[in-house]
Amino acid sequence: MSNKYQTGQSTIEMIILSLVLVPLFLIVPILGKYMDMAQTTSIASRYVAFEGTTHHNASLSGWKSDTELAKEVRRRFYSQHSLSIKTNDVVSEIDEDRNGLWVDHRGDALLADFNQVSVNTKKQSISSIFNGLTSLFDFSDDFELDNDNLYRGEVNVQLANIEGLTPFNALNLNIRRHTVVLVDPWASKHASEVENKVKDAGLIFPHQVLNVPASLLKPAISLFEFNASAPEIGKVEPDYVPNDRLK
Repeated sequence: MSNKYQTGQSTIEMIILSLVLVPLFLIVPILGKYMDMAQTTSIASRYVAFEGTTHHNASLSGWKSDTELAKEVRRRFYSQHSLSIKTNDVVSEIDEDRNGLWVDHRGDALLADFNQVSVNTKKQSISSIFNGLTSLFDFSDDFELDNDNLYRGEVNVQLANIEGLTPFNALNLNIRRHTVVLVDPWASKHASEVENKVKDAGLIFPHQVLNVPASLLKPAISLFEFNASAPEIGKVEPDYVPNDRLK
């Protein structure tokens, strides 16, 4: 074959190969960034769910609202990692507060608006999971305990489309992750509340009924054991945390 028929062959081969390789070089980093954001969303959902273990019905501060949790998640998980964590602080829309990795090939942010990160929480009764089987041993009403013990924390992130890069220009990708934990350990705010819950438990702790026979036993006990103390029916002594452990 004459050399004149082979002129430009390498150029054509390079053009055809570039049609395959250039989009691949653009897509692989973007997929990696999507995976990083998905992993971050999973961690954020765990944060939201585990907040329920400290902020529940029996806690002094009570439940956190979805709006409050969303502000914390945006600041602590979707902004620049070097930012310090502050109470009641919110993330701003300036570029310095954004994660420098989460941009497309043109440098545009994949998370165009921090308000696209939303939080949804849901409380569910654990008894509904077992279809009423727990009712056989359910003493929550006697102790005035809350049954909404399953706490679901869900985080949703709506990502921006990448203009000029098919099919990412019309992907409308939404990343959603959730975590469910068992919260509200049937704790009380203080020791006196523990005592009141136990004493008001009805048949579970019938101290008022037992006080009658106990009063009859008091004289008999002193006859058999000198200086013996009579039974203190209805006395409740909650476990106290030492003061040096509260600091």
